[in-house]
Amino acid sequence: MSEPLPGTAFPWLSVIGMGEDRLEALPPASRAALDEAEVVFGAPRHLALAGLEASSRARLWPVPFSVEPVLALRGRKVVVLASGDPFWHGAGGSLCTHLTPGEWRAYPAPSTFSWVAARMGWRLEETPCLGLHAAPFERLVPSLYHGGQAICLLRDSKAPEELAHWLEQRGFGLSTLHVMEALGGAYERIRTTRANSFDLTDIQAPVAVALSMTGSGPHTAGLPAGFGLSDDLFAHDGQITKSPIRALTLSALAPRRGEVLWDLGAGSGSISVEWCLSGGRACAVERDPERCARIRANAARFGVEHRLSVLQADTNSTLPQMLPSAVFIGGGASEALLARVWEQVPAGTRFVINAVTLETETLLATWHARAGGSLLRIELAHSQPLGRMRGWSPSRPVVQWSVIR
Repeated sequence: MSEPLPGTAFPWLSVIGMGEDRLEALPPASRAALDEAEVVFGAPRHLALAGLEASSRARLWPVPFSVEPVLALRGRKVVVLASGDPFWHGAGGSLCTHLTPGEWRAYPAPSTFSWVAARMGWRLEETPCLGLHAAPFERLVPSLYHGGQAICLLRDSKAPEELAHWLEQRGFGLSTLHVMEALGGAYERIRTTRANSFDLTDIQAPVAVALSMTGSGPHTAGLPAGFGLSDDLFAHDGQITKSPIRALTLSALAPRRGEVLWDLGAGSGSISVEWCLSGGRACAVERDPERCARIRANAARFGVEHRLSVLQADTNSTLPQMLPSAVFIGGGASEALLARVWEQVPAGTRFVINAVTLETETLLATWHARAGGSLLRIELAHSQPLGRMRGWSPSRPVVQWSVIR
């Protein structure tokens, strides 16, 4: 049980985690909070597990989901019932962003992830745990590789078969799905099948899948951990920061979990996508509507659409609202834009700007003399046929300025 912090508000709200083992398995503290409540919120399943489906104290969550009915009762004795650990893909996190410390007590129970790990004998700290009950299957992409494993919460009885088809389409048809229903309760059931021969019926929610990944084909090794993904993985019209330059650019940008990137003149959004794969959030600003659509498609393809927002605008007139930790300009840098962005962002913001024209190179040299930082000239060449032999074909050099505001 979580206790209120000293000197904080009265804990009017109790967030109680329940398992499929029903009311009898609740510890005394959880049971006491439930007994004392004036109002109890929950899904139909949770209220039934607590034996409150016909109680005058019971309140169903609204559809679509909203925490407002709970917040409207601030000050009364309120209980919210949730599955397992309410702060791991549960209602607890949604509620407490609107509360001050001390307004709630939490009574977590074992999460579905814990139940699955216990049944499989997997180390939970080493296993990706994904809430695919409220997210697209593409969230699996960063964790999808031959020999990998993951635990996935799923939406309903149809979702395991849909996940199996999704895996098969991506070369993981030989993967094993351990489909787990009502874990920890009287109706617990665990069945195993392969993605490419999924044949399970009569699946009952709540359902989770323990996924053992087996890939076949050239693209099933998974995403590399470093920077500079292959250009072929992105939809683009040629307006893309090429893989070697992207690797150097992201190294200079130095993404960290939770940080925000402004990607100004984003093109295909490849820089933003890789930033988000590192755990950050990005706002890609691009004026061309077709390129904006490609950025969104690339974000969805890599499962980072929840971290990457797209702003269709001209950077000379519009900048994002959220303050950045880093700014990247891959094209279209001008004195006016640089001066404007420099003034708007907070001290400590990291800047990386790439130039391919003499005019932009001169601009960066001027700003380097004024603000310091590092200038890097990048010259690359790729081998190509030269008659019966091979020779080097140079790419246009790129000048990169990186600096901390």
